[in-house]
Amino acid sequence: QVQLVESGGGLVQPGGSLRLSCAASGSDFSSYTMAWYRQAPGKQRDLVASVTSGGSTNYADSVKGRFTISRDNAQNTLYLQMNSLKPEDTAVYYCYARRAFLTYWGQGTQVTVSS
Repeated sequence: QVQLVESGGGLVQPGGSLRLSCAASGSDFSSYTMAWYRQAPGKQRDLVASVTSGGSTNYADSVKGRFTISRDNAQNTLYLQMNSLKPEDTAVYYCYARRAFLTYWGQGTQVTVSS
């Protein structure tokens, strides 16, 4: 069993930055593929970025060059550094963990980009 707790969301102006964190409880964090998803009002939940247990990363085209996903296996924590934020980045951001057929979601953290 893995529990995921996101933090770091908030209100930021266009062009600003935020860093999201996802603290994971349970064992074997390093063996999980981890990811960030986001869901805007009235829209489906979409993948933002992912990082495998081996450190390979993948990004949605809309965030490439602006967002960076990273993980600290010693601290059981996943991060998402978000720079040059745009109003269209406004959404609830969810942390996700997967290993084989096991999947886990966090409760989400709100990110609002507005002037």
